[in-house]
Amino acid sequence: MENNLPSMDQWLREAKSDPSLPKTGMYLVHNGVVRSTAKKTVREGIAGIPEVLAMDFSYDRDGVEGLRQDTLKLPGIFYARVWLNQGRLLAGDDIMYVLIGGDTRPHVIDGLNFLVGGIKDRFVKEVEIY
Repeated sequence: MENNLPSMDQWLREAKSDPSLPKTGMYLVHNGVVRSTAKKTVREGIAGIPEVLAMDFSYDRDGVEGLRQDTLKLPGIFYARVWLNQGRLLAGDDIMYVLIGGDTRPHVIDGLNFLVGGIKDRFVKEVEIY
């Protein structure tokens, strides 16, 4: 696990010093965390899967950066920042932080869904350990 967890206070200070600030009316933060309930139980309702003890997590840095850049092309999105952990993560450990800023709530929510969904669907590998 990486030890360089970001500070959301620092990230927000940096975002608010970005030239995009005058156009930005909202920021959203996403903090993904390793849960003890298996993904197949949560997403598919499959019962009987043992508790998750840890997760092996890796990601494609270039792919994530490209997706972050694509996010900045969405309507009303002016700021996007991503941090991803890696290695063996335990239940409760941070997987990712995403900060996104834009003009209106619908645009920022759409941008967050686009970025986090794209990361999860295309650029990460998660192996749950029971």
